[in-house]
Amino acid sequence: MYTSGLLFLGTNEIIIIVVVVLLLFGGKKIPELMRGLGRGVKEFKDGQKENPNAKDEESTENNTNKTQA
Repeated sequence: MYTSGLLFLGTNEIIIIVVVVLLLFGGKKIPELMRGLGRGVKEFKDGQKENPNAKDEESTENNTNKTQA
């Protein structure tokens, strides 16, 4: 079974990755990126909580309204 190499990151590797990310994006841009990532995760979770039949009902209603018009 293949295991990802990312599972075995040590403290030194994580520090190097953080420094590289800071150098690439700068200290000002990182909070904006994290905020956007958080919003995306929140929207994804909200989308999963929605009733899956609600979208089907809406599309069915739209199709019947178009055929009647």
